[in-house]
Amino acid sequence: MQNAAVDQGTIDKLNSFLRGELSAAESYRQAIEKFGRSSKILNELEECARSHENRATLLTQEVRLLGGEPAKSSGVWGMFAKLVEGGANAIGEKAAVAALEQGEDHGRDDYRRDLDGLNVPVRHLIEARVLPEQERTHRMMSNIKKMMS
Repeated sequence: MQNAAVDQGTIDKLNSFLRGELSAAESYRQAIEKFGRSSKILNELEECARSHENRATLLTQEVRLLGGEPAKSSGVWGMFAKLVEGGANAIGEKAAVAALEQGEDHGRDDYRRDLDGLNVPVRHLIEARVLPEQERTHRMMSNIKKMMS
């Protein structure tokens, strides 16, 4: 029974991470749609979206391996989702990048904070494959934000 509780706790954390990744990917796709082909940072936005989508796929697979049901919808992720939901059509590229970076901060902090609550194999997966990608997309948005300042 103890093992099932531990696995359920790991599944719950993985689903929380998964909701964040789904929301992040949606936020990047919304930014890409809004700014389109004219954006000087289009390649970076697309790369970040793909990275979050790949992480969502990896987390989905891991939840299934543990016998859980993967989350299918996203949660609220950062200010960009809030701005888009609020109908802020006038949001500029600079504000979008700042919001996306804030979301990256949140995702990075969630992974770091929740590592200790994971079982050992899942913790190794997050440390080796997911967190490094999260840190990479965070650096990309942080660097773009600095360049735009």
